[in-house]
Amino acid sequence: MSDFAFNPFDEATRRDPFATYARGRELRVHRHPGLPVVSIFRHADVIEVLRDPTVFSSVFPPPPGFGPDDVPPPNMLGSDPPEHERLRGLVNQAFTPKIVRRLEPRMEEIAESLLDDALQRRRVDLVQALTYPLPVTVIAEIIGVPAEDGPRFKHWSDELVSNLGSGLLGPPTAEQIEHNRKVVSELGAYFETLVALRRQEPREDLLSGLVAAELEGSKLSFDELLQMLILLLVAGNETTTTLIGNTALTLLEHPDELARVRAEPERIPSAIEEVLRFCSPVQLDPRCAAADTELCGEKVAKGEIVISWLGAANRDPAVFREPDRFDGARKENRHLAFGFGTHYCLGANLARLEAQIALRVLLRRTRGFRLTSAEPLPLHRSFVFRSFTRIPVELEPA
Repeated sequence: MSDFAFNPFDEATRRDPFATYARGRELRVHRHPGLPVVSIFRHADVIEVLRDPTVFSSVFPPPPGFGPDDVPPPNMLGSDPPEHERLRGLVNQAFTPKIVRRLEPRMEEIAESLLDDALQRRRVDLVQALTYPLPVTVIAEIIGVPAEDGPRFKHWSDELVSNLGSGLLGPPTAEQIEHNRKVVSELGAYFETLVALRRQEPREDLLSGLVAAELEGSKLSFDELLQMLILLLVAGNETTTTLIGNTALTLLEHPDELARVRAEPERIPSAIEEVLRFCSPVQLDPRCAAADTELCGEKVAKGEIVISWLGAANRDPAVFREPDRFDGARKENRHLAFGFGTHYCLGANLARLEAQIALRVLLRRTRGFRLTSAEPLPLHRSFVFRSFTRIPVELEPA
């Protein structure tokens, strides 16, 4: 189709993909050589794909090498309506704006405690000090699992997403398959114990509600319950950790914007929305063609994979004025960082509020903060995320 060279695994591309994305938008569609995979980059094209689950499905065939025991039951991410609505409906009420807003005082308390510890040390890894422990503690409390197990959750979450997306552009290795089995087995054993406790002594938490649905039989099987818990655990901390980290880094790269938001905290929600657009935590959203179809003038066969590049769509000049400029006061911001359509992120309200609180507390408790290393920051292991696993900073107390 073209001489467009697009390797999502390339480190340089992952660190600065935006020139590549711009070329992708010019071409509109790119077929990856030798693979049944098509990439799209424009905002309108991404919406076209994500809005129609009857043509572009979230149900994918198992990768080569996966046996029957490796194929999990449906979860919210990997299902289409009406199955998706059944599963989403079981947890939707825990993430409504009203319920999330009730959590604000507790989120602020957690963030304040984390900053207490960080400011005592002054030089910290912001990931370990704030961007990871805040969301993992919050989602643990929502689900109803012990907060002290946070380090175990972080380990399991990191391991589960380490190869996320790699199967889209090639079959997984035997080592990756075995690795996935091991992590899921460990998580299954952990949650099985907690589920047994909630069956005996229900509490006011999401886990007890899911167990009640499982006990009714017609709503949720135990395997579906396990998949739901794993998904909530991973999605509830991985993307928000990335969002908070990207917010700190982006503001450091734009000191005028940092000064404005520090002087006017009411700008924080708008600044978070611009971070979501400007450096989207999740870069892509894949679908599987449910039938032979046509996309952007390219024939797509049933079973082929379509990758919607959210990070490219969010810099589309057809939608955003000066898309490569970070504008913390941007008015029109129809970004796709949380996806679109049926699979719009369930935890979007929670992620937004956690990021706002993290930034608010960080700015209130410090006079300034700066990176303490000139070395390139370590990238997340999965190309699905544009994030960094370590952010060394020095904090100057307020």
